[in-house]
Amino acid sequence: MSRLGGWRPGVRRCPGRRSHTDPVPAWGIVVAAGSGARFGSAKQFATVRGERLVDRAVVSTGSVCDHVVVVLPPGEVWSGPAVTATVPGGATRSDSVRAGLAAVGDDADVIVVHDAARPLAPPSLFEAVVAAVRAGADAAVPAVAVADTVKRVEGRRVVETVPREELVAVQTPQAFRAATLRAAHAACDDATDDAALVEAAGGVVVVVPGDRRNLKVTDADDLRIADALADSEAGTR
Repeated sequence: MSRLGGWRPGVRRCPGRRSHTDPVPAWGIVVAAGSGARFGSAKQFATVRGERLVDRAVVSTGSVCDHVVVVLPPGEVWSGPAVTATVPGGATRSDSVRAGLAAVGDDADVIVVHDAARPLAPPSLFEAVVAAVRAGADAAVPAVAVADTVKRVEGRRVVETVPREELVAVQTPQAFRAATLRAAHAACDDATDDAALVEAAGGVVVVVPGDRRNLKVTDADDLRIADALADSEAGTR
């Protein structure tokens, strides 16, 4: 087990998964602090096949990471699977990730950041991004090709059709060298994903094949699609 001295209230210890031959620890941060303004409620607590989105995200993250930190809305009491720590989030997503980083141990080698709104990310996706970082990248993100034509607009007017051959849509989980992620967040900038902060700092970010089933739940229709996909996956086991 890694050092857990000095932890604040709200910390739980979870069983270690490493043997003495494993590399130094990977820590996971599950971001679940959003208010769900577009969804109409805190979507991370909605359910897919009877399981909360955040619980599914925690289990998937914990299948690869030695420790998991969950970032929750302020005042929320954690009632899900055992985790190493829970912390309250901030005003923005980046603030919430920084809150999670503060609870990550100094022994972390790789840090994985995952959004609770992506409940269908398979363990293989976590394995792929962690492996890419341990192979030398500063960060690794899952990506899928953009299938639709993309246009830039000003108001209602189309001003440009953007070539899509070099475009990808990026997902979570995203993995980072621990020192790289900490340094990128030290500037206290905000971004829609953590890889953007690493890019801005000059880090090397690589892509691994994403999974089209790994959709982000934004509205009620997305939740219904996720439920259908999860039901289909369960039927093939």
